[in-house]
Amino acid sequence: MAGKVSGKSKSGKATGSGDASKSQSRSSKAGLQFPVGRIPSAQEGQLRSALYVAAVVEYLPAEILELAGNAARDNKHRIVPRHLQLVIRNDEELGKLLGSVVISQGGVVPHIDPLLLPTGTKKGKGAAAEV
Repeated sequence: MAGKVSGKSKSGKATGSGDASKSQSRSSKAGLQFPVGRIPSAQEGQLRSALYVAAVVEYLPAEILELAGNAARDNKHRIVPRHLQLVIRNDEELGKLLGSVVISQGGVVPHIDPLLLPTGTKKGKGAAAEV
């Protein structure tokens, strides 16, 4: 039988063998936990932008929680809003991104302006009067 079909598809997998290939989600194909299908642009056919947004939405909380977890581990404590506040305000990029965000129960970052610190160059009562 010279004209017999080999029984394989273009991808090389056997056809009709009863093993239905399992479909893989777009998130798992991209290696993400956040569902790409939940991004509104994914329904509009803009898959590349939906993947990018999903990756960013997954990365930001992971980065913040990793740094806050390190701060909490240093204090042998669980992550509290204070740790999130310190992490966000001490990181340059996160500070720019979340600069206007108010974290309830976060407190303030300790900072004393150098102008308020006493100087060690005063020589008696005359130096204070000249200011």
